[in-house]
Amino acid sequence: MRTTSLSTRLLRLYGGLALYGAGIGLQISSALGGAPWDVFHQGLSIRLGLSVGTWIIIVGALVMLLWIPLRQRPGLGTISNVLLVGLFADATLWLLPDPGHWAVAALYLAAAVVTVGFATVLYIGAGLGPGPRDGLMTGLVRLGLSVRLARFLIEAGVLALGWLLGGKAGIGTLVFAVAIGPITHLFTRWFPLDPASGE
Repeated sequence: MRTTSLSTRLLRLYGGLALYGAGIGLQISSALGGAPWDVFHQGLSIRLGLSVGTWIIIVGALVMLLWIPLRQRPGLGTISNVLLVGLFADATLWLLPDPGHWAVAALYLAAAVVTVGFATVLYIGAGLGPGPRDGLMTGLVRLGLSVRLARFLIEAGVLALGWLLGGKAGIGTLVFAVAIGPITHLFTRWFPLDPASGE
């Protein structure tokens, strides 16, 4: 079994982050409801100004401060996630036309979930550090919470806060919650999550 080269891992990391941002842009553009964190980012954008992507960057940086008491260590992937996902989300939001029809909106949503699932496997599989929000969850797990409870508490909290701020939650939020796990798992068949394994 050979070790995956650093260049391959970097390609996975940056390709994954670009696609993750594109997936966020697709889902928000659908206007059918964002993923929990993106409902929060959208709510901040509505209430306080600045773009959704800018808030993705700001919130990611602030979440990393919570890593300090949780004794989490960032990697290159963590820092890159903070800096790049928001930029690609904003670029996608700027480039995509308004869906105009529910069928196009549904297509945007389906493409968003598939894109985010694939992107997640790529950047996590690079093994260069979790995203800031993922690291927050794993830090809480280290304190004794189950993965399921930690994820539920975080995502339910940001979803509720984002909705109160005016972010768009809806059928797309539910579709994302139900479908993202199975779709991400499906892509692991072709793209292993262990960066030490050959591809």
